[in-house]
Amino acid sequence: MVRNNPNALKFKGSNFMRQRLVLSVLTGKCISISDIRSSDTEPGLREYEVNLLRLIDKMTNGTLIEVNETGTSFAFTPGSLIGDTVEHECCKHRAIGYYLEVIMALAPFCKKPLSVVLRGVTNNQIDPSVDAFKNGGLNVLKQFIVIDPGIEFQIKKRGVEPEGGGEIHFHCPKVKLKAAQVKRAEKVKRIRGTAFSLRVSPAIVNRFIESAKGELLKFLPDVFISTDALKGQAAGKSPGFGGSLVAETTTGCVYTADKVSLPSTRQIPEELGKEAAWLLFEEISRGGVVDSSFQSLACLYMAFTTKDVSQCVMGPLSPYTIGFMRLLKTFVGLTFKLEPYAEDVAETQDSSLKFGTNKILITGVGVGYHKFT
Repeated sequence: MVRNNPNALKFKGSNFMRQRLVLSVLTGKCISISDIRSSDTEPGLREYEVNLLRLIDKMTNGTLIEVNETGTSFAFTPGSLIGDTVEHECCKHRAIGYYLEVIMALAPFCKKPLSVVLRGVTNNQIDPSVDAFKNGGLNVLKQFIVIDPGIEFQIKKRGVEPEGGGEIHFHCPKVKLKAAQVKRAEKVKRIRGTAFSLRVSPAIVNRFIESAKGELLKFLPDVFISTDALKGQAAGKSPGFGGSLVAETTTGCVYTADKVSLPSTRQIPEELGKEAAWLLFEEISRGGVVDSSFQSLACLYMAFTTKDVSQCVMGPLSPYTIGFMRLLKTFVGLTFKLEPYAEDVAETQDSSLKFGTNKILITGVGVGYHKFT
């Protein structure tokens, strides 16, 4: 039986669980979540959610987690965020990206430099890939830190569903966040990417690359996709292939897109390559200075920086980001100002340029978060 804490923030359902846990750790507020899939045929917490709670417990000191017998409710009392060295075996039902979102959100606020080794699935159909975090996620973090002290992100092994076998190393020294005003994304100047094959013929990668480049070269001449045909233990435990594409603008903004083969099914690499290119086109069309997968991460950094004004231009907000903004109001009482943003066509000297979908200018004042060191 979970003890009832009258001071705890109470939530229902399993939605936005990662965001609730992150904000609980940063604010020091206890939370209680009930009715977790209570009407499902398999009620309660999933294996990957319990695995996430264990990871947060490793990163903190003094965290108390109480789960009821059926797993349909739990109470979370956060401890102090330490960081230090952490090794963790991720659940194979979700990719490493599911856990990396929490780690990258908490890394700048740890008392000690954070060194994390995560093992599991690096690419799947649901979560952003480790390549997306290496290119897009780190780019968001570096826009909000004063000086880059040498953040490292290494992909040692790759692994796809169902057995995984991938491994990544992430190291974040002590950093100091600053308020940032990032508004101009400008135009895409080049596209880079990585295509990988794990325990399948390396020729499949070349077919994937040729198909993706066939679509990308219709719009941009500077396209280069490298191959990553891994062998042995570095190739994980299951066969598969896929790729990650990265578009970089003239101002240093990054958009990412991923595509990976389904487990235990035969797929044509040419189709996968085209789909990856189309996903990147959609991301570029959404625009803004932040990739849509990392909008909530940018909002978190804007909220927990110094007491100064931060501004960020984003494309259409995802439901995940909107939910996170509501949670920010619940935990710290912070409300962002949202207003339509129009590109300054006069500065581009070309009124025929198309800037994609409508953009939103997000303005907010940081809460002045300080680490207890």
